Amino acid sequence: MTQLPDLKLVPLTAGQPAAAECELDVRSVRRRVVLSVLGALAVTGALGFALAGRRGQFGVALGTAPASLLGLAAALQITALLARSEAWLVCVGAAGGSVSRRLLFRAAGVGYLASVLNGSLGMATRIASLRRIAPDTSPTVSALVTAEVPIITVEVALAAIFSVTLIAPLGVPWWSPLIAVAIMTAVAAALRRLSEHHRTGLWAGLAILRKQGRGRMIAFTLLAVSAQIARNWLMLHAVGVNVSVFGAMAVLIAMFTLGQLPIGPSIGPAAAVLILGTHGVAVTAAAGVLLAVTSTIGSLCYAAWAITDRIVAGRLRVTPDVVEAPVTVTPTSA
Repeated sequence: MTQLPDLKLVPLTAGQPAAAECELDVRSVRRRVVLSVLGALAVTGALGFALAGRRGQFGVALGTAPASLLGLAAALQITALLARSEAWLVCVGAAGGSVSRRLLFRAAGVGYLASVLNGSLGMATRIASLRRIAPDTSPTVSALVTAEVPIITVEVALAAIFSVTLIAPLGVPWWSPLIAVAIMTAVAAALRRLSEHHRTGLWAGLAILRKQGRGRMIAFTLLAVSAQIARNWLMLHAVGVNVSVFGAMAVLIAMFTLGQLPIGPSIGPAAAVLILGTHGVAVTAAAGVLLAVTSTIGSLCYAAWAITDRIVAGRLRVTPDVVEAPVTVTPTSA
């Protein structure tokens, strides 16, 4: 499960804006960024060593994917991010927030860009950004942190269900997926019970688990996961790795698992080689690089919209000063 973000709670004083309630721990952010960069360099070095003598195959595989497929893969990534943002909006609303979809999506766009480096950093950035731009209509920081838990629970449950796809490539025992599903079923039941008995403070973020809107949250999370599976399948076939949808699922599970490590954008190549390396290290590494590239492009497009929308909205709020014309009084005759 994604590690919860490091947020700093700052007591408010008179005249201090409410947005100051949530601040990112600067030292923690720097540490995470440094670790992610070092981790990415280490994984890239390991992949470079594995590709020694296969650079020609790697280059050919990279050039095989047409630009149209890369654009479609980036669009699928944007779809996944939008769907997950909608699921987050449902959870935030159930937790007591009334923030508009536009502001929440704007905060999500900035956060998902930070997720390229580190998943927990991206989560912290989304929460801090939302509290900054909508301090009066968004829940408290603690509630926003736990509002991520229902979405992550659905994602982990899906990973547990489809972990059967890891049996062949990793030699996982056949009974491991059954244990994973049983554990996630127990976790989901415990979270539901917790949400029913604790409805305020930190646990307010779990409110969606006891409300009718949970079906909508699950549906959008499924849409986000399905779009990512489709993107994986598309990029694998683009370089000549003809695997089934289950192979694309296995790569996504590996990406989700490796995403908990500070290895940055190198998650894609590492997951592809780990799961499908038997199809050829060069072509699977190329597919992983394309996954990383299209993921980054999708996140950049989403963040670009968020930043542009904020700038445009800020300019529209600025109204020019109204200069009144001088009034001329004409004397009347007696």
